[in-house]
Amino acid sequence: MIGIDTNILVRYITQDDELQSNIATEFIENYCSTGNKIFVNHLVICELVWVLKKCYKLSKPKTITVIQHILQIAQFSIENAQIIWQALTDYKTGSADFADYVVGRTNIFNKCDETITFDKKTSKSKGFVLLPTKAD
Repeated sequence: MIGIDTNILVRYITQDDELQSNIATEFIENYCSTGNKIFVNHLVICELVWVLKKCYKLSKPKTITVIQHILQIAQFSIENAQIIWQALTDYKTGSADFADYVVGRTNIFNKCDETITFDKKTSKSKGFVLLPTKAD
């Protein structure tokens, strides 16, 4: 198994750069056609969500659809996929960033009682607690 960086996955999904998109697609499809799997870690998924929202201006619902599709690709081995599914569920209805939900769900998976944060928006989500500053 091999892992891929976010830029490979972005080119494969967006097909926005003729040269790099073709190379990424050919690599992924050729590599997986022999029964190999590609490892996609949490950070790659988090970066992908950020890139799709900030650079490609995808709406939250469309971004969620892309991540759901990636999670269902049998040739991709997603790092602790259940954490990403749970974070995606939280993200659908929450106001925090997707990466915050991945952090929270990863911490729960690792037996943390809660996740402490300075982020007021994130602290309103289940499992997060705001660590106040003197300014709060």
